[in-house]
Amino acid sequence: MIFLPLPIVVALLLFLLLLSVLRAKGEGRANHPFLLLLALSATQSALVGLRWGYGIEQLKFALPLMASLLPPLAYASFRSLISGWEMKRAANIASLTLPPLVVAVTLAVFPVAIDLVLIALFVGYAIAIVLLGRRGPDGLDEAQFASVTSVHRALYIAAAALCFSAVFDVVVLLDFQWARGANAGIIISNGNLLGLLMIGLTAWVAGDSKPETSRGVTEAEPPPSGPTAEDHEIMVRLEELMARQHVYRDENLNLTRLARKLSLPSRQISQAINRATGGNVSQYINQLRVKDACRLLEETEQSVTSIMLESGFQTKSNFNREFRRITGMSPLAWREREVWKLVSTDRKGRPA
Repeated sequence: MIFLPLPIVVALLLFLLLLSVLRAKGEGRANHPFLLLLALSATQSALVGLRWGYGIEQLKFALPLMASLLPPLAYASFRSLISGWEMKRAANIASLTLPPLVVAVTLAVFPVAIDLVLIALFVGYAIAIVLLGRRGPDGLDEAQFASVTSVHRALYIAAAALCFSAVFDVVVLLDFQWARGANAGIIISNGNLLGLLMIGLTAWVAGDSKPETSRGVTEAEPPPSGPTAEDHEIMVRLEELMARQHVYRDENLNLTRLARKLSLPSRQISQAINRATGGNVSQYINQLRVKDACRLLEETEQSVTSIMLESGFQTKSNFNREFRRITGMSPLAWREREVWKLVSTDRKGRPA
């Protein structure tokens, strides 16, 4: 019987997830940093399986170098969903190349400290990723509104996965101190198994939020406590745009694209919506989409799926969740209620 280490099974699963994203969205529409993160996670898991499952000693130097690429790539993936990312090209390249360079130098000069360096990298980038999420879903202004909430959650899952990997590195370090590494193989295999799976699933969730090619510039001024006259003016312009062009029906709509249509900074629009409605931009857009879906459910005989797509939603799960959040019932229940109202009106000559 062929022995197949568990990390290799995880690698196969991650490669299948990668293929599913490419097939569902196409390479041109997917977020390339997240695709690369998913591919790197799968490759790293395969190498861990080969190293500890089949005892291939030659991989002991490649594994730390591969591991050092994961945290900066995870950070870069989420950072690519924030305006201004491409403007700092030199800093972006440095953030991706510096960690592997540090690890390579450590392996050559002071290999005993490699575990401490990797732990510092994983924890440091986990903190950096958490800081990216401080502004909430609206901070990811390049992410599609349809998936921005899921991507924001995935951001924290990625940070947790990096911390989780760092904890297992600490356990491995202690094992070498107390048991001369007798349990290192089992610990590393299981630790990488869970950590890489979490990172891979994160990349899978966020992989369809493709950033725009042109970026706006965000403002960093602290927002006022309540809506201003300027906020009301922005909301009037926004509502006119929605009523005239129905841009909320665009399934790829994001904050940057919306800002371009209004010729305003994305931060200014998100703050206006936050202060005027008490919610974030994706909630505002989804409310318009659900309102449009309710109208179509009442006035047409289209299927729920076609109405979902026409109103701007991409997946049934997101459509049903947002529809229930706003109306308190499912789309089918809403349509049945409207039909019953019409029947009652016809019978009694007045609304029931």
